[in-house]
Amino acid sequence: MAKVIQPIIEQKLTTGLAPAFLSVDNESHMHNVPPGSESHFKVVVVSDQFQEKRLVQRHQLVYQQLQQELAGGVHALAIHAYTPTEWQEKGLAPNSPQCLGGGGK
Repeated sequence: MAKVIQPIIEQKLTTGLAPAFLSVDNESHMHNVPPGSESHFKVVVVSDQFQEKRLVQRHQLVYQQLQQELAGGVHALAIHAYTPTEWQEKGLAPNSPQCLGGGGK
């Protein structure tokens, strides 16, 4: 099954947030969904646009870019949004927890 949603997410976040670093991981396989699903994603985005913004404001910027996808097939989006300085200090995003409703398939 061809990946359709992931490249759209990558393109929209690249265009809208001009990230210094972007990682979009399809974590659907960790949930109780059919094989090949694109419903659960983890996004790590590092952007100067997050300077002086609280976490909720950073998430809102990401949501603005992905309105269509969130209204459609994307069921869950884990967002890890950093400024370049924060990313330099941190260097990696936390691992996602295992789904309690099944998955791990």
